[in-house]
Amino acid sequence: MPKKPTTTKEAIIEGAFRLIQERGHDYLTVRNLAAFLGCSTQPIMYQFPSLDTLKELIYRKADAFHNEYILAGGDLLEIGLRYIRFAEEEPQLFRFLFQSGRFSGFSMEELIRAPETEGILSVVCEEDGLTPEEAVSFFEPLAALVHGYASLIANNAVKYDPEAIRKALITIAEGLERMGLK
Repeated sequence: MPKKPTTTKEAIIEGAFRLIQERGHDYLTVRNLAAFLGCSTQPIMYQFPSLDTLKELIYRKADAFHNEYILAGGDLLEIGLRYIRFAEEEPQLFRFLFQSGRFSGFSMEELIRAPETEGILSVVCEEDGLTPEEAVSFFEPLAALVHGYASLIANNAVKYDPEAIRKALITIAEGLERMGLK
């Protein structure tokens, strides 16, 4: 009977997630992951003959982690602020989720309607009594602003200033309401 693997699939996924969290997605190679886990490359290659398969599972784990983090905010303003704070606290995961080319070629509407944003759109619909179409129209400019702030912060281009960001988000949301987008 073959020996049971001591480096499990779950341990590899968890280790790869932590490696990306600490070092970034560009650092994820089988050799670097093996060193991080303290094993040879063999168990990783056995469990994941394709690094792309492993990356997809890590993406799902990171996306679930991100969604749980931001949806704890409750209302749309707090969700936006938590999205930006996530970029401050978890810049490597933010870059992996949103700046690794996964959504290349998507339109803004396609990004907003992606399964990953389903929870946020439902908050917009419930909070403001909007139809899904109205929610997309209202959410699109806010998403661009929030993601812009988060990207700048995750890449150390601007300093994280939660109070200034809160004021900017409120100002934009109020402007959208005055324009009749809500």
